[in-house]
Amino acid sequence: MPSHRILKLINLSIAGLIVLLCLAAVWFMWRPMPKVSGTIQAPISTTAHVVRDNLGVPHIMAASMEDAVFLQGYATAQDRMWQMDAIRRFAAGELSEIIGPATLEVDKDARRLRLRRVAEEQSRRLPAADRALMAAYARGVNFYIEQNRGRYPVEFTILRYEPRPWTIEDSLLAGLSMFRDMTTSWKDELAKQDMLQGGDRAKVDFLFPTRSGYDPQPGSNAWVVGGAHTASGKPLVANDPHLAFGLPSTWYMVHLQAPGLNVRGVSLPGLPAVIIGHNERIAWGVTNLHFDVQDLYREEFNPQTGLYLYQGKPEQARREADVIAVKGQPNIPVTTWITRHGPVIQTDTGQFYALKWTAAQTDGFAYPFLDVDRARNWTEFTTALSRFPGPAQNFVFADIDGNIGYHATGKLPIRKNYDGDVPVDGSRGEFEWDGYIPFDQLPTFYNPPAGLIVTANQNPFPASYTHRVSGNFSAPYRALQIRALLSSRNGWKPDDMLVVQKDVYSAFSQFLARQAAAAFDSKKPASKALADAVEVLRGWDGQMDKDSAAPLIAEHLYLQLRRKLGERASPKKGDAYATQMATVAIERLLRARPKDWFADYDQLILDSLSAAIEEGAKLQGSNVKGWKWGAYNQLTIPNPVLGQIPLLGKYFNIGPVWMSGSSTTVKQTTRTLGPSMRMVADMSNLDGSMQNITIGQSGHYFSSHYKDEWSSYYVGKSYPMQFGKVKADGDLTVEPAK
Repeated sequence: MPSHRILKLINLSIAGLIVLLCLAAVWFMWRPMPKVSGTIQAPISTTAHVVRDNLGVPHIMAASMEDAVFLQGYATAQDRMWQMDAIRRFAAGELSEIIGPATLEVDKDARRLRLRRVAEEQSRRLPAADRALMAAYARGVNFYIEQNRGRYPVEFTILRYEPRPWTIEDSLLAGLSMFRDMTTSWKDELAKQDMLQGGDRAKVDFLFPTRSGYDPQPGSNAWVVGGAHTASGKPLVANDPHLAFGLPSTWYMVHLQAPGLNVRGVSLPGLPAVIIGHNERIAWGVTNLHFDVQDLYREEFNPQTGLYLYQGKPEQARREADVIAVKGQPNIPVTTWITRHGPVIQTDTGQFYALKWTAAQTDGFAYPFLDVDRARNWTEFTTALSRFPGPAQNFVFADIDGNIGYHATGKLPIRKNYDGDVPVDGSRGEFEWDGYIPFDQLPTFYNPPAGLIVTANQNPFPASYTHRVSGNFSAPYRALQIRALLSSRNGWKPDDMLVVQKDVYSAFSQFLARQAAAAFDSKKPASKALADAVEVLRGWDGQMDKDSAAPLIAEHLYLQLRRKLGERASPKKGDAYATQMATVAIERLLRARPKDWFADYDQLILDSLSAAIEEGAKLQGSNVKGWKWGAYNQLTIPNPVLGQIPLLGKYFNIGPVWMSGSSTTVKQTTRTLGPSMRMVADMSNLDGSMQNITIGQSGHYFSSHYKDEWSSYYVGKSYPMQFGKVKADGDLTVEPAK
């Protein structure tokens, strides 16, 4: 056969193979797409509807709350089943069973926290009404699992497994996963302790402040504008909680309607009810409190026998034996010892610590969000919140009558004679929790005279607070900028809140820029590189814009100063110093300039700026004026499974894209973290409210809702929060099963 015919046959064979592979891909990725129109039968009490709008948001209309939550579980599983399964596996330490040894260390970390056992204990202690809610949601998820056998999302096909039935414990694991993300601080205790060893105690403490001295009240990343300051005369609630980026999005938008229930907002995949949103009378926003709810106890512990000392007497730790299933390999045995303080952790230095954590204290556990969703006023709202165990949060509130409020929530430990910022001696029995701060003693405001409540993760506890306060609170720059913007005028409208949410001014970075220019003018160094950098910084307006060079110079200057301060407080440990309040420590030091820290602060700044220029040059060349902040502050959101496909994986990801903003701007963005959702609730016209998530409602790549929200999210636009008027893009009628 002539060679050209052979080549033609080979090419045709390759083309045919590619076509077959594409058809197979379409088959496996298209078949799992959810049914959003027509009629199905399900185990519910009477006919219900799941109406999807143009963003794929399910508006669930049911005859009972139990049916509504059942259908929430079903609809969420339709769009996010693999994400839900991955969340429960991550929390329980069961990823290696489907992925293999690559996630073994992740699973070991999770098993050490015993979250599966904690979830089981929480389930046993749930109040009956909360348990019924969780059970209805689980039944909805399991209805999806049963109805879709053989056509699950493509991730299950690639990883070659099927989801097991959903349980109440799995929903609790989803909540514990968020609890873990938002409250893990024990590693910070070890970092500070390490700096104290060989360091100057006073200087190290200075570098880890719990308050800045000018913290606006109260705390977290949400705000309420009272009617006196709005165009409508009714309040506006704005909320954009900052979390790690992920694909699919962290949040799932949903609308639940049943007798006594009409609520719209976002939920967490795997958990029932609406977490952030509004009903017919009230709206609320939620973000992290950052109060320290974890303590490490140094234990005099024998790992062979499990014996440890407490108040001079030996006690026996409880031994829990477990195994981690690893795909393609033998199971890995895991042993966890639990003392009276919690599970034992052994560090690289061989020291044994026990971790006490509010998430593992299962007494009084509750899940109050259906009560929150049905609350009609401040009293009912706070009564529901009083049952919330954590993770400790800040809730902002407004109602259609014009009232606004704030309340901190969660079980916050009372520490009598220690702060919890470093590990303590577990054998002495002198550092135990004395219960939790009563709900009515937590920071709260109701109709404050200023008509504004501004929060951005800063410390909300007054300096004269009754109980000891410890936590990794944020610096106040975002809160101060939000308050400055909102106080600058009246007549605010919903669209204006989006402008505030995407503000990228950094007072701290501009402060560093001015310090650098002043130091240069004082010393007059003969350095062109320094002169060029200072020229960029001198007239900079503090906007952390992706196309600007000044933000990158300021950021590297900050990193160098942070390292030098760490070195000064604890020699050779400067690289270990990293805390949210480092910006406050640096600004305090540069303003006060105490001689016991540095003899010449101008030289400190110039040396740090020189080092910053060297670091930046490695990334973007020697022309400082040509640097771009966005090329450094660059975001890629990988698809956790499809993104791993060789050669093709990148097409399933989001990015890379340049991001404006920084950790000290209202639009807080880094290469891993940013606004996870934006909401503006208009109490004068709830259908004028707006909400969007980061990427899209669906986890299915071929869905039109896989990333239909990304372009608007990126530029800071939003969508109507359809409530009273819903434009149907699909109507699934659900009939009772015969």
